[in-house]
Amino acid sequence: MSSETPNTFLDASGLRCPLPVLRARKAMKTVAPGAVLEVVATDPSAVADFQSFCQTTGDQLLSWDEAEGRFTFLIRKAG
Repeated sequence: MSSETPNTFLDASGLRCPLPVLRARKAMKTVAPGAVLEVVATDPSAVADFQSFCQTTGDQLLSWDEAEGRFTFLIRKAG
């Protein structure tokens, strides 16, 4: 896990693909460039989805971690 402190938190638990990424895309609109969004999701496909999301948007996937079926992502907004 990264030592970055998130500026914004999004709980996407219980949502299935592609909803976690769509909610994160919406949340990122309110995040300042360089700030960090923390996302928690329970859908295992979210790992690949967030990797693709960051490649597409230019945002940086700082880290992701899985514990007891919960996936935590830290994403730094580009800019």
